Amino acid sequence: MGQKDSARNQASAGERASVQKLRTRPHAQVLIIGGGINGVGTFRDLALQGVDVALVERGDYCQGASGASSHMIHGGIRYLENGEFRLVQESVVERNRLLRIAPHYVKPLQTTIPIFSTFSGVLAAPLRFLTHKQGKHTERGAFLIKLGLSMYDFFSRDGGTVPRHQFRGRKRALAELPRLHPGIKYTATYFDASVHNPERLTLDVLQDGEKAGASGASAARASNYLSLVAVKDGIKDGAGNAGSTVELRDELTGERFHFTADVIVNTTGAWVDLTNQAMGAASAFMGGTKGSHIVLDHPELLAACNGREIFFEHTDGRIVLIYPMGDRVLVGTTDVDADMAEDAVCTESEIDYFFDLIGHVFPDITVDREQIVYTFSGVRPLPRHDSTQPGFVSRDYRIERRAGAAAAAGAGQGGGAVVLSLVGGKWTTFRALAEHLSNNVLAELGIERKVSTAKLAIGGGAGFPDSEDGVQRWIKAHMAAGRDADRTAGLLTRYGTRAEEVISFLDGAPESAPDRLLHSTRELSVRELEFMAQNEQIGHLVDVLIRRTSLAFRGLVTGELLNEVAGILAGPLGWDAATRTSEISHAQEVLKRFHGVQVHSLVS
Repeated sequence: MGQKDSARNQASAGERASVQKLRTRPHAQVLIIGGGINGVGTFRDLALQGVDVALVERGDYCQGASGASSHMIHGGIRYLENGEFRLVQESVVERNRLLRIAPHYVKPLQTTIPIFSTFSGVLAAPLRFLTHKQGKHTERGAFLIKLGLSMYDFFSRDGGTVPRHQFRGRKRALAELPRLHPGIKYTATYFDASVHNPERLTLDVLQDGEKAGASGASAARASNYLSLVAVKDGIKDGAGNAGSTVELRDELTGERFHFTADVIVNTTGAWVDLTNQAMGAASAFMGGTKGSHIVLDHPELLAACNGREIFFEHTDGRIVLIYPMGDRVLVGTTDVDADMAEDAVCTESEIDYFFDLIGHVFPDITVDREQIVYTFSGVRPLPRHDSTQPGFVSRDYRIERRAGAAAAAGAGQGGGAVVLSLVGGKWTTFRALAEHLSNNVLAELGIERKVSTAKLAIGGGAGFPDSEDGVQRWIKAHMAAGRDADRTAGLLTRYGTRAEEVISFLDGAPESAPDRLLHSTRELSVRELEFMAQNEQIGHLVDVLIRRTSLAFRGLVTGELLNEVAGILAGPLGWDAATRTSEISHAQEVLKRFHGVQVHSLVS
């Protein structure tokens, strides 16, 4: 469900359309709680089956762990060491699938592993495999990495679209990446995939679900900033529907209402146990670990990566990465047990760790805190692991079933809704996981699957150009007066082929008020912000900065931008002067508290 942005309530000119849809029809066959990628993926899958499904998210979509990932779509080569062969195979298959069905956001990623020894770790590896404990650290040498990559290639043999791995000796490796540590003996290079816009991919998946159930008795509906407060069994809606009745609270207005469902699906990630507790049946499934990242504006380091992800084992045995993203560099990640009572934020000690790992592979490149433009942290939704070290905790998932939320809550009103809780899960496998979870829900409802999502394009991936020449043709075909190639390319990058819908909206501006680019950035226009406000469930100013665009991620938020965007959103979102001022302050607070970004603003 994600971190809390703010405890305050927002005044509103009227009830949000997304909330109104749930109030108007306060019963669904299935209620999904949690709007991360796994909850949203399940929402889409069930909507495509014609199920009457609703989803609520207490924050914004993709605000929690789903928005704090390493931006990789990968098979998880390191999971082989844990013996998670099923997960690796599924992950590789899903990686290849997402390259095909979501090509607007998921791209091939060349990945290089610097290797400092040949046979090191051969004796320690079996111990790690059997005990899932690190023991005395021994680095993994070329022999082990070669073995792992060969298995990786084997899993990728069916339907694969990426080349097989390659090894390089020291001389050739340094010719390709001359800034690497001169003490390397080899490099191994293979391909995985990246997702540069995980938040927008999540939104695409959500909108697919909404469109699939856009009419009729099975209309799918979803709302962000809507939290579950408690189970109120024994209360029926106006139509006499029972199941389990939950109390929902609009986090922007404070208003509450009841909603009933026959099946409840808990996809709140690391908060699964807390959500179950709110429903009157505490659980102890979860044992999340915190992972942090920093984003650097560092042209020298960017050039040193030469367009590749540098993926390697640090001196403590932790697998880490240095990852070029556009004109920025992403560095991560840590893996420490999380305290759910505390905010997940990147600490000073973690930043020191990141600087140290950069020096491990690029010893002559200096990095300082002034080059950090953004930091972020999230809590991985891992299962409870007791004494197992965080790095060895399974990244696979399972589904826990509980019959009768009402009975569990002591309501005494019959069985209540079946509750399915998702424990675990990773970004790469969200589609397969959603299919599995949806199959369980369909079994509970006695409904047969109608549609597979395995080959179904996601959102703006439908009809997306399959070559650079195709991209350039698309851009040329959609340019217009006042919209040059750079602006058109930016829209295609942000929305995929759904940019056609956005462009139609932009071109529909009245002659008396033609669209214009913002003064504070050339990446947004007035009409595009209005489109977002009408179609993308904007609850807060910060949603635009972090999750509808990548402006915050790239360190491009200024005081002028805060003022201008807030002023434009005020009209369609019904913000008065006080709310606009509050939204600017709220954005400043979130950026500073959770992302290490200080933005000063003079409210106009």
